Amino acid sequence: MKPERIVSLVPSLTEALFAFGAGARVVGRTRYCTQPPGKVGRVAKVGGTKKANLRRVLDLKPDLVVAVREENTREDIEKIREAGTPVWVGAPETVKGALEMLEDLAEMVKASEAETVLGPIRRAYGRLCGAETGKARRCFVPIWKGPYMSVGADTYVHDVLRVCGGENVCGGSTRYPVVTLEEVEALQPEVVLLPDEPYPFSAEDLPEFYALDIPAAREDRIHLVDGKLLTWYGPRIASSLSQLSALLRS
Repeated sequence: MKPERIVSLVPSLTEALFAFGAGARVVGRTRYCTQPPGKVGRVAKVGGTKKANLRRVLDLKPDLVVAVREENTREDIEKIREAGTPVWVGAPETVKGALEMLEDLAEMVKASEAETVLGPIRRAYGRLCGAETGKARRCFVPIWKGPYMSVGADTYVHDVLRVCGGENVCGGSTRYPVVTLEEVEALQPEVVLLPDEPYPFSAEDLPEFYALDIPAAREDRIHLVDGKLLTWYGPRIASSLSQLSALLRS
């Protein structure tokens, strides 16, 4: 059966559901689900991604809750299932995995316009996988400050960098390693990407990195970027891959 009342606990997948043509069936979303603007505002909020208000979720009487392992807690997912509500859980750790997840979600919700989203992603991914990349540029991507944290080899961001022609300098670690600026200097990144989410890096953070003795500072390759390019696995994947590959391979 086609789900008619969907609660999404994942911002990028809320955006995907609307892009798939299933937006009219989304009855609940987190406060971080802000895309697409102008359409998502009518949808009831059910708390955050890590702390969903389960009473609100269940009061909406969903016949499907959309979640991912990375952003939502196992406890919330189990409690929703115990209440008798089906939960679909994605677990993307690679670009290919994210594409497969979106294909699975589109099939689950019987999306009418899924191919308009999936087709461009397949083409962008295939183009980059088939391109001659040359030497990968060594990249540092912090996701938090105080302390600085980056991304390890088992994260979606790590694979986005790889696909786009970058080499994650923290790729020898797992999950989200804590690093010091001295350690960053020792890693000698050729590119530093400062995303505006989850930590809101801004122009105020640039001097700290330009003060480091690293190729990225000497070659003026320290960039402020939209964090969604790196972390949102939804309809914007195709555009994100194109933009990041142009930045890393130029």
